[in-house]
Order: sequence, then structure tokens, then C-alpha cells
Amino acid sequence: MTALQEAPALNASAPSRRAIIAITLGNALEFYDFIVYSALATLMGRLFFPFTDEPLLQLMLSLAVFGTGFISRPIGGILIGLYADRRGRKPALRLSLWLMAIGSLLLVIAPTYAQAGLLGPLLVLLARLVQGFAVGGQVGAATSMLMEYANDRTRGYYCSWQLLSQGLGVLCGTLVVALLGAVLSPEAMDSWGWRMVFAVGVLTIPVGEYIRHRLDETAAVSTSSPQGEPAPDQEPAGPLLRQHSRQIIAGVLVAVGATAPTFIISHYQANHAVTLLGMPLSVAIWAASASALLTVLLSVPAGRLSDRIGRRRSILLPRLALLALIYPGFLLLHAMPGLPMLLLVVSLLSVPLVYTSVPSLAVLPELFPRRIRASGMSIVYCLGVMVFGGFAQFFASGLIKLTGDPSSPAWYVMACILLSLIGLAMVPETAGKALD
Repeated sequence: MTALQEAPALNASAPSRRAIIAITLGNALEFYDFIVYSALATLMGRLFFPFTDEPLLQLMLSLAVFGTGFISRPIGGILIGLYADRRGRKPALRLSLWLMAIGSLLLVIAPTYAQAGLLGPLLVLLARLVQGFAVGGQVGAATSMLMEYANDRTRGYYCSWQLLSQGLGVLCGTLVVALLGAVLSPEAMDSWGWRMVFAVGVLTIPVGEYIRHRLDETAAVSTSSPQGEPAPDQEPAGPLLRQHSRQIIAGVLVAVGATAPTFIISHYQANHAVTLLGMPLSVAIWAASASALLTVLLSVPAGRLSDRIGRRRSILLPRLALLALIYPGFLLLHAMPGLPMLLLVVSLLSVPLVYTSVPSLAVLPELFPRRIRASGMSIVYCLGVMVFGGFAQFFASGLIKLTGDPSSPAWYVMACILLSLIGLAMVPETAGKALD
């Protein structure tokens, strides 16, 4: 039989700072590339989808293309996740980073509708599909790698860096958009400024190469392999995943309750303020920045808390707080429109959002054994966000169009949270328990 060598779990008192920093930076750049389109959704709708003069319909078309990136996420999650389980976390992360860079370059060179007709929107659509494929595989591989550096008492802490990196990517993206929007004229922003935002994506390439050469592999590796590649288990991944169908269903439902509010609170409300409240993009974008900043500041404390009190309790309590606060938040925003109220509402909602999202990310890879951890985590996460998260902004703007109620996006979030409680009831407590 093939001799196996397990990468040792690091002691919580001496974490691998190099691994955490490299994975966090790579994740941040990937989520910057993926999410920054949302910050530019209004502008992209105007440049690439001028099929109607109505701003809300332009925004809906732009957000629909944003959502297509989530269609390819489950495919990327399955293929890159299986690759991570069979060949290792490092090559999977490197692959996803390169794909994300390619998607960003497509956005940089895409001609607008006025320049080349439908070619521009088609290139934007292709770029979003490539980026979605990349992120789909990245989440499972990166979160599994972070978790496998931890011990049984610190997995929540290590996994918290995944959400922190996402917040860091969103924060950088919104700040770049806000800075360029403040410095450049509207004409310059429409002409070339937006391309500079996407050009940052090429930085994922050197980070991927650093991860390839400098980090330790955390999957099981074969000592007989000259390349140190993980030795595949004799049992294929397909049957193992089918054996964990209950965990997959439960994980998807848990993920729904975090991703739907994330895209409404952290991303949609800025576009909502521009389109319905008449705020300029350079001002409203600070709402997304405030949410991202709180994600960066609170993710690690939320992870440590889930290690102490357990995953299920850490997920449930802030999720109930979101359920109670989301609709009053929208009502306040429309009763007293303005930047101070926008920042206040987004900030108040972001605190329970972070505290429920971190343990949700930690519990998903804990549901699966090491052999299928990256692929299982990727499938669960991507299915959870594909429709309920990725198209959340499209559904939100559609509900307003359908009902005429500007606060109707809150009902969508509340429905998703209630649905997620079914999954939470199916999930076992995993904090502090040995997994492998």
C-alpha cells in the first residue's frame, strides 16, 4: 500500500502566519475581482446594457450578469474541489487564482456596447462565468487548507480568516471605486477609470505562485510520489459524496441564511441608494465599505467565539437578530434617506451578519472527512450561493418593480433566514470535536 504522510496540524499557540497571510491575501484578491463588479453595477448597466432608458431595468440587467458568475460556481466547486482532494490544496488554489486573473483581463479589454455592440456584453458574461468557476473552487480549497492547519479547538479561528479575506477584498474594491469616483470626472470614469478597477486582478498571479512554492500541503501526500502529490483514496469521491447527502442538504440550507443577507446588506443597498434614493455612486459606495470594514474587524472574534460556545449557537443567535432587524432597517433608510442613515443601517445589520457567517463557513468543511472535504465544502457553499446569494440583488430589484414597495428586499432576506433554520437543525455540533 502507498505510504501516506499527513501534514501536521499546527498548534493554536504558534499559528503559521505565513500560511494565513498568503491564503488570506490570495482570497482577498480573488473576492476583490469577483465582487468589485457589484460596486460598479450601475455604471456597467449604463455602459453595457443600454437597451432601456429606465435606470432600474439597466441595473437589473447588470445584476443579472453579475448573478451568472454564480451559475458557474457549482461547476468550479465540483471540478476544482475534486482536484484539491486528489492533487492537493496548493495546486487547486493556484489554478483558481490564474483563472480569476484571466476573467479580470477579459473585463479590462471588453468593449462597451457603444463601441462594439453585443460583443461587449458577451465578453462581460464570459468573464463573469470564468470568475465564478474560479471562486467556486477557491472557497473549498482555501477553507479546507486553513482548517487543516488548526487543531480541534481552533478551527473556528482559522476558518474566520476566510471571511476576513472576503471582507478585505470587498473593502479594497469599494475603496478603489470610491477613490476613482472622487478623483476622476464622470466622463473619465465611464471612459477608462472602470477598467483600472478590474486591472488589479492580475495581482492574483504572483500570489498564486507564492502559495505554490512556499506553503506546506495539508492534504495527505504520497511519500513515493516524486512530486509529493496527494495519494488518491481507493474509494472514488462520487460514492463518498452520495453517502453524505444529508450533510450536503443541511450545509446548503445553512449557507443560504448567510449568503442572501450578505449580498443584500453588503452589496445591494449601495446600488439601492443610487437607483432609488438618488445618491451619487461616490457617496453610496461607502455603505459597502462600512460593511466590509466590520467584516475585517469582527471575523476573528466571531471565529474565536464559535470555538468557545459552539457552531450551532453561534449561527442561530445572530441569525435571529437579522430576522428581526432587516425590515425596520429598510424602513428607516427610506424614512430618513441620506448617507448617515445608510451607514448606520448597514453597520447595525453587518454586525450580526458577520457573527453568523463565520461559524457557518467553519461548520461546512467540518461536515465532511478529509478525503472529500474540499469538494464537499465547495459543492455545499456554491449551491447555497448560486441562486439565493448570486441572484439576490436581481430578486431584490425585481421585487421592488413587482410590488412597488422599496422595502420588499427585506422579505426576501427573511424568507432565506427562515429556510436556513431547517438546515441548522440538521447540522451536528462540530466545535471541539475530532474530525479525522
